[in-house]
Amino acid sequence: MEENQKTDFRSGFVALIGKPNVGKSTLLNRLLGQPIAGVSAKPQTTRRRQLGILTTETYQIIFVDTPGLTNARDKLARSINAEVDFALKDSDLLLLLVDASNPADEMDDRLLSAIQTLKTPPPILIAFNKTDRLNKAAFEQLSGLYREKLPEARALQISAGDGSGVKAMLQEIVEMLPQGPQYYPEEQVTGDFERDIAAEMIRAVCMELLTDEIPYAIATQVQSYKERENGTLFIEAEIFVERDNQKAIVIGNKGQMIREIGTKAREKLEQSTGQKVFLDLIVKVKKNWKNDPDFLKQIGIAGG
Repeated sequence: MEENQKTDFRSGFVALIGKPNVGKSTLLNRLLGQPIAGVSAKPQTTRRRQLGILTTETYQIIFVDTPGLTNARDKLARSINAEVDFALKDSDLLLLLVDASNPADEMDDRLLSAIQTLKTPPPILIAFNKTDRLNKAAFEQLSGLYREKLPEARALQISAGDGSGVKAMLQEIVEMLPQGPQYYPEEQVTGDFERDIAAEMIRAVCMELLTDEIPYAIATQVQSYKERENGTLFIEAEIFVERDNQKAIVIGNKGQMIREIGTKAREKLEQSTGQKVFLDLIVKVKKNWKNDPDFLKQIGIAGG
């Protein structure tokens, strides 16, 4: 980590928080101008903190993309919630992303309570997302709730999907950050290793293509990530499920599903890396992996 102090340079860690499926990873990818976070339409695509680093001549923002809080009670869920708690307590700014298209629910209340109980909360910026789908009456009620619970917070409206309001939000973030050093080299865009990003993108494709309980039974891990002499990336990854019947579904009739997963994941990886990718996927059964602390640590879930 570099700490090059520049005159009038602003920097800081911005925790990107919000309930599941609110658009945090979509927003992070848009801010960085390239995909580093796995995105699907299903909630809980993100399971761990991920750094996205945006550097210019005048500022460096380290976005900390967090999972959404969950009510599940296995070790995986407890580790996910611990990731959120850590980000809340260890950031220079909270960027609270709220779904403007739906009324507040129990998870909104829970997240607000977690923020209100912080002993010394950092500055808070509320970004009401999905304003392209806005229900005005519902939004008035929702924004009123947040103004009441977090009266000191600044608020604005954005759409992470089409990018509207994101530039103004970024300017607001820079104004709210303190002067500080450049922590990371300017060319670095994430704190993750390439293989971790690849594993998350593969899992996001699985979540996108599979149905019912299967997406939430899946874990992924990249075993090999090598660049060959011709510039092609060779990636060998394992997809873990909890039961034999789930393995059969992921593979599909005559291997159709795993081929579809492989094709779509390869396309996303090529977009992310700018290189041609050869992707080899292997499906394995790991019974009760969500409650196996050693396995959770192995796949990068802190606190597993």
